[in-house]
Amino acid sequence: MSTDTNKTTDGNTRTGASPTMLRAITAVGGLASVVSTFLAWTWTDEFPGDLTFNGYPGGLQILTLVLGLLTTVFALSAMDLRGLRWLTPAGSTQALRLMALGTFATTWFTVIAIAVDLGGLANWEPGAWVAAIGSAIPLAALLLPNDTRPLKRPAELPSWAEILIIAAVFAIGLYVVNYGIQTDPDHPEPFLGYLIAVGFAAVALFKAGIVARMSALTAKYRSVTLLAALVTAVAFPFTQDKASYTELGVNILIFATVALGLNIVVGLAGLLDLGYVAFLGVGAYTAALVSGSASSTLDVHFPFWAAVIAGAVVSLIFGVVIGAPTLRLRGDYLAIVTLGFGEIFRLAMQNMDGVSGPSVTNGPDGIPNIPPLEIFGFNFDDEHTVLGRTLDSNANYFLLMLLVTIVVVLVFSRAGNSRIGRAWVAIREDETAATAMGINGFRVKLIAFALGATLAGVAGTVWAHVQTTVVPEQYVFAGPVPPNSTFLLAAVILGGMGTIGGPLLGATLLFLIPKKLEFFQDYQLLAFGIALILIMRFRPEGIIPNRRQQLEYHETGQLDVPDQPQLSGNAVGVTKAEA
Repeated sequence: MSTDTNKTTDGNTRTGASPTMLRAITAVGGLASVVSTFLAWTWTDEFPGDLTFNGYPGGLQILTLVLGLLTTVFALSAMDLRGLRWLTPAGSTQALRLMALGTFATTWFTVIAIAVDLGGLANWEPGAWVAAIGSAIPLAALLLPNDTRPLKRPAELPSWAEILIIAAVFAIGLYVVNYGIQTDPDHPEPFLGYLIAVGFAAVALFKAGIVARMSALTAKYRSVTLLAALVTAVAFPFTQDKASYTELGVNILIFATVALGLNIVVGLAGLLDLGYVAFLGVGAYTAALVSGSASSTLDVHFPFWAAVIAGAVVSLIFGVVIGAPTLRLRGDYLAIVTLGFGEIFRLAMQNMDGVSGPSVTNGPDGIPNIPPLEIFGFNFDDEHTVLGRTLDSNANYFLLMLLVTIVVVLVFSRAGNSRIGRAWVAIREDETAATAMGINGFRVKLIAFALGATLAGVAGTVWAHVQTTVVPEQYVFAGPVPPNSTFLLAAVILGGMGTIGGPLLGATLLFLIPKKLEFFQDYQLLAFGIALILIMRFRPEGIIPNRRQQLEYHETGQLDVPDQPQLSGNAVGVTKAEA
């Protein structure tokens, strides 16, 4: 078979093989990858996941199984197989290439890890050889011509069917998240394979146009989508079998909430705050001092609702006191001042030990033994049985923090869509022009600063009770362990400034990945830097972009339709012509 290549007028490389044959080869390779997961890949269970069994997949084989199936299905969709055409509404080639690369990368990562960990290729069983060869076959998709096309309005489905699709997507999302969270932290191989597989699959679905279709569907059924998201979040602690997994979810919610507060300051108002973690510390220290800890220097014991109000008010006061004299500065000067505030807060808490300063915070020892929360007789440190499932303290705190996150999301949404929110955006875009139009720039920025500080303080009150100890070392500008200001700022930028989902996703990724890859802890800041460089180069608007900023970051005519496929007609979004 001839494989001579030539360049077409649109720059795509074509081969002598027909596209139909290449797609058929890709489908066969996907099936070969699937078959390999039912064979043993190694002879010993020392490799994590126990890949020694014939007849059913385990560990990293599951990832190859899923990607192999997706590669096969996408290849059949590209061949216009009836019933599968809906999978590639924006074109099949780019999605199929990414699925093939994902199958190859995940499989070869696994078999190479087996050889490295166990000491050579002799540890490969026949299944590993079948997997290595089979996963390379779908790379034939790289020779396919590009068939990217604009999205068209899909055929109307019954309302019940569309609602079931939304429910199924959230259920699949919960399974995918649980798979990553429940990987063994002592063995990084399963989580690294998970990152590779999810990364390629997510981009492939995006290129295929399925993500755009789902976005239009969720916008059509907004109430149903919000209910499905809430049910999925509530179901999370019921699906965990270890307390450490639920604790991970609690911490993610706490830092995602704080990142949302920072998003008001950075994403909406355009103020670079490098000391934001200090407001989380203000709320945590306030809660620790007034919650009845035996180590507290204040002889008071507030109920939880009063401690939350106290933490929010004190953080608000700090936000106004710090913001009032500094928000007349702009750009780098404001960033330097906020960075100084963060360090001053940490040093002040460290020196208020009764020796170097007043006796308030016990200095470096902090305030330990913070008592558990109790609301209306419900003790959050006790186990409770709900729907036949025993929930531990971490599950209780997760549900509480979920409620706090919902409140913060509502505040962010309402504030961003209000008159003051539009003023923040105007200040962010051009403060001089906004001031000329009658907007009081200083007052508007001070409100953003104070509101962001208040939301961080609320999260800090829960954080103090979850950790049971508050120490100054927890609140630094940068460090290997979150929370820190660098982590929060990276979460906002990586996820997408000015959006709700962006900081939530960014905080999840930037907390979960370092937690699962603790061996990489010494290089965390290097990884953050590389990630930010890549995101600024290839997707400066963030993973979940704000539509306005997405258009700003791309020149007119440069907004690639395949990257952001939009539905024609009256669907949500802006078409290329409108851009």
